[in-house]
Amino acid sequence: MQLFLASSLLAAVTASLAAPQAPVVDLGYAKYQGTVNRDTGNVQYLGVRYAAAPTGSLRWREPQAPKATSGVQLANKQPNTCMQAGNGANTVSPFLNSTSLTRRQSDAPPASEDCLFLNIAAPASGKKNLPVVIWIHPGGYTWGDAYHYTPEDLVNEAGGQVIAVAIQHRLGVFGFLSGQEVHDGGVLNAGLLDQEFAFKWVQQHIGKFGGDPSKVTIWGDSSGAGSGLLHLISNNGNTHPRLFRGVITSSAFLPPLYPYNGRIPEEVFTDVVNQSGSHRCSSASDSLDCLRKADVDVINQANNNITAEGFYGLLTFTPVVDGKLITDRPTELLRRGHLNGDAVLSVTNTFESGRPNLVDPSTADTVKIPEYIANLWPELTEEQINAGAALYENAGLGAPIDQAVAINSDSVFVCPTYWLLRALKGKGFKGEFAIPPGWHVNDLVYYFPNSLTGQQFSSPPFNNTEFRNNFAQSFLNFVISQDPNVKWDHSNTLPQWPRWTSGGRAEMVFNKTEADEPVFKVTPTTDAFLKRCDYWESVGANSGQ
Repeated sequence: MQLFLASSLLAAVTASLAAPQAPVVDLGYAKYQGTVNRDTGNVQYLGVRYAAAPTGSLRWREPQAPKATSGVQLANKQPNTCMQAGNGANTVSPFLNSTSLTRRQSDAPPASEDCLFLNIAAPASGKKNLPVVIWIHPGGYTWGDAYHYTPEDLVNEAGGQVIAVAIQHRLGVFGFLSGQEVHDGGVLNAGLLDQEFAFKWVQQHIGKFGGDPSKVTIWGDSSGAGSGLLHLISNNGNTHPRLFRGVITSSAFLPPLYPYNGRIPEEVFTDVVNQSGSHRCSSASDSLDCLRKADVDVINQANNNITAEGFYGLLTFTPVVDGKLITDRPTELLRRGHLNGDAVLSVTNTFESGRPNLVDPSTADTVKIPEYIANLWPELTEEQINAGAALYENAGLGAPIDQAVAINSDSVFVCPTYWLLRALKGKGFKGEFAIPPGWHVNDLVYYFPNSLTGQQFSSPPFNNTEFRNNFAQSFLNFVISQDPNVKWDHSNTLPQWPRWTSGGRAEMVFNKTEADEPVFKVTPTTDAFLKRCDYWESVGANSGQ
């Protein structure tokens, strides 16, 4: 009897110590049960399918609704990542007219075409009608995943006052193959359409997780931020029904968006066809149909080969002007001023392209600025190239390699942010992350300190509590109220952050002193910098921006 009582008591204690069960969410096509974080009480749902597997006949097609799945799916494992490639590695662009950042662990989920999943984190409070933030990962439209970005970090930084969603989308050749044949027999910008499909999924289902679909903010870094910019101008700025109210861009990446059937997209399509191996798609009557039937590993090998052949630091498979979702080049659409969404918070880093994998450090003693501009933007005319070279050579930026870094940083990452802010006409906030070295994606660790991205650092570059809180909370304050000045944490010491206007040009700088004291200071955007941005905007018809 005593043994029985002891066993019963042990069972009761064990049950009381077991992690509480998360509720089951019925999406209609499937039921998902998440897991509860025993330390925080927050609930996570990992690997929630938002679209059907884009494989076989669905390769290079619009995303489709998921098929029904019976039973309850335990949402406790990271989903497959999408197929991956890397950066360009050539010292010369293959498109001249003269004729990996992410460290993975051994237990990383496998890469697959079947990758259209999202992860969700909800606060322990179980509150309803909370604002929602959708995270789009970086990676140049070529690599990246939701696995490295734990949405629970964003819930914690918002004091449990948001629902956070991290999405995945098709990448590289699978997400951004272009050309006339893709237009005629498939869909262009499949990766962007995946993102839009995920936004629509959020509108339909996020209320079941406690979110308010009328209070959605998109946030991304690098290509994720560039995606946010493109969704602001998608459908000529008239997406209906509305999918979000605000956008946060961290180091928005804006590569050339060529016409889908322009010279370079057609050359890339031909290159993919020619690398189809034993499938011999180059001799097929329908080369796109042949590519759909090709083995995924063959296509991904071409994906990696062609990307590696690109100019150093650049990506080959990126969005295009498709005439439907993206109807014109971004600078032209921004000039017209028709935008989806009501407000934007944008942050850039001081030396975006100082990171060694963006500008080739081995060319420090040999780089020539006209040649560098021509390789970076191969459709510019000789007159435009020479004008750009003269502008940077006379800007007091230092040695030629420093000028090249500035050219890359200005044209690809920073100037697009100011073009966006100007289009917003006073409805945007501008910040600068200046903690040394201030390279591209150095800020990620502050958003995701407990994610794999954060764990790549033993500590943040500036591990100061006041700085960490003021910086990270600014973004979540914006998610909650569309204004970083409305603070959920009253211990936050960030001073008033003015809106950026063409007249005021005020931006918040996040930096530190030599004595390691945090600095939060409002400064004006300089005339000299905006003059360089005016040059890049003036060549937009050729650059594809």
